Amino acid sequence: MSSHDAHYGGNLVDGARMLGLFGDVATELCIRMDGDEGLFRAYDSVEFLAPVYAGDFIEAEGEIIQSGNTSRKMRFEARKVIRPRPDVNDSAADVLAEPVVVCRASGTCVVPKDKQRGQR
Repeated sequence: MSSHDAHYGGNLVDGARMLGLFGDVATELCIRMDGDEGLFRAYDSVEFLAPVYAGDFIEAEGEIIQSGNTSRKMRFEARKVIRPRPDVNDSAADVLAEPVVVCRASGTCVVPKDKQRGQR
């Protein structure tokens, strides 16, 4: 996360930034499955589990867990894998021994039938 992502005091990053990452993951999943970006319809569940700060490195991944005629139910997880170490110097960072899950979510995307190209 860059300093531009910091939205609150103490360089805290707005949780909506994680949802933006999940939107990017959803787009890739729809393209891989249907050859089209699709449209994000709704989140069913969002859990913010740990704070994210400017300088943190986040990995986001997702998977399609159910596929309907046009709907794609997805599950997402974002993990902090690197954290900054400003106590050492202004560019120091540590790879975390164990990633920290910062957010989980599930939601549904829709790919209109006439846009599906059957990439499956």
